[in-house]
Amino acid sequence: MSDLQQLSKYQTRINSYLSNVLDNLSVNDPKLLEAMRYGLLIGGKRMRPYLAYITGEAIGADLNDIDGIAAALECIHAYSLLHDDLPAMDDDDLRRGKPTCHKAFDEATAILAGDSLQTLAFDILANHSFSQSAQPNHINLIKKLSKASGYQGMCGGQALDLAATNKQIPLAELELLHSLKTGALLEAAVNMAADCTPSITTEEKKQLSQFAQLVGLAYQVRDDIIDITSSDEELGKPAGSDVAANKSTYPALLGLQGAQQKADNLYQQALQALSTLPYNTRSLSEFATFIIKRTS
Repeated sequence: MSDLQQLSKYQTRINSYLSNVLDNLSVNDPKLLEAMRYGLLIGGKRMRPYLAYITGEAIGADLNDIDGIAAALECIHAYSLLHDDLPAMDDDDLRRGKPTCHKAFDEATAILAGDSLQTLAFDILANHSFSQSAQPNHINLIKKLSKASGYQGMCGGQALDLAATNKQIPLAELELLHSLKTGALLEAAVNMAADCTPSITTEEKKQLSQFAQLVGLAYQVRDDIIDITSSDEELGKPAGSDVAANKSTYPALLGLQGAQQKADNLYQQALQALSTLPYNTRSLSEFATFIIKRTS
C-alpha cells in the first residue's frame, strides 16, 4: 500500500489494542456495541496512531505510553467519520468500500456509536497507565485531545467546511478550515507523543509541531487532488464527491497543477522543519513523502 516500512506493525498494534478495549466493555446494548466496533475496526490506514508511534519512537518515548494516545486519537477520528457520513453532513453511503455506519445499522445508532467512540477516547486517555516519565503531562494530554477534537479543532473545522459549501472562499480561509478539520488531530498526534519524554526541549517540540502543521495541510491538499484524480475503487467511495457537493477545494482555487505545487511546497517545508532536530526522523520523513504521493 505504501513505502511506510513500519505501518503494518503499528496497524497491528493499534488494532489489537482497540479490539481489546471493546472486548472489555460491558455489553449493555449489543447493537450499539457492534456499531462502535463496525465504525472503529472495519478498516482505515491508522495514520494518526502511526504518526504518534513514529514520533514517540524517534524521540525515545515509551511506546506503551503511546498506545493510550494512539487509541484515543483513532476513536476521535472514527467518531468523526461516523458523524460526517450522516445525511445531515456529507450524506455518504460508502466508507472504505463498505456501507457507512448509518446504512449498515440506522441513523440513530450511528449517532450514538459516534457519541460513544468520542467519550471512549477520553475514557482511554484518562485511565491509561502512563509511565513515570509521561505521568506529569497526563492532564495536558487530555487538554490537547480536547482542543484538537472540539470547537477549537476538528469540529470547528467541520463547521467552517459546512458554511463554505456552495460558495468559493479565499485561500486563507480554506487553509484555516483544514488546519482545524484535518490538521488539528495530526498535530495532536505529534504534540501528545512529544509530551511523553522529559528530555525533549521546547524548541524541539516547536519544530515537531511545525512539521505536523505542514504535513496536516499537505494531507488535505492531497486529499482534494485525490478526490478528482482517483477512481471510486481506489477511494472506497464515490470520486468527485467534494466537487458534487460544491465545496471549496485547493484544485478549485488553484487549479490541479497549482494544488500539486502547493502540496510539494508544504512537503519541502515539512522536511526542513525535521532537518533541525537531533533525532533519527527517517520515519517522519517517509510519512511526509507518503502523504503527498498517496492515491487513496
